[in-house]
Amino acid sequence: MPDMIQVGDRVEILAPTYVAGKIGVVCGRELLTTDELSDRWLIQVDVEQMIVSLYTSEFRVIKR
Repeated sequence: MPDMIQVGDRVEILAPTYVAGKIGVVCGRELLTTDELSDRWLIQVDVEQMIVSLYTSEFRVIKR
């Protein structure tokens, strides 16, 4: 599934509960301090001034 996700995709956030149900935009993969890509994605939450780091099981793509 990570190969199907692209920067700019619009997503519905499924978890955690404090942002569940909100819409966001994929900013990219999270980069670890070891310069390796993690299994998490950075999502800019619409309406909120925040970026969350989520696993693919915590959001779903709604528009490319």
